[in-house]
Amino acid sequence: MAFVIIAFSFGLAGGIIGRIKGSSFLLWFLISVVPPFIGLLAAILYRVEHDEPRRRCPTCAKVVPIYDALCTRCGTELEFPGVEPAAAPRAVAAP
Repeated sequence: MAFVIIAFSFGLAGGIIGRIKGSSFLLWFLISVVPPFIGLLAAILYRVEHDEPRRRCPTCAKVVPIYDALCTRCGTELEFPGVEPAAAPRAVAAP
């Protein structure tokens, strides 16, 4: 009975932390219940999805994660965001 209470507590904590980081509460609850300490540690170390870089779709203007190749709303194929070319240095005119 004590293990069930401990597992439920760790699952609840893992679910709350996962939800705060932008993921599914139920998914992190289940991950944290099965191996209690390891699941909670995984939820704490999981990346925050709100901090991911994003870009706007040129067709429908939906904001999508930068790693998406297709817009999830309209299906437009998005260009890979490459590094913008650096500006050429200006020539200094001799006085």
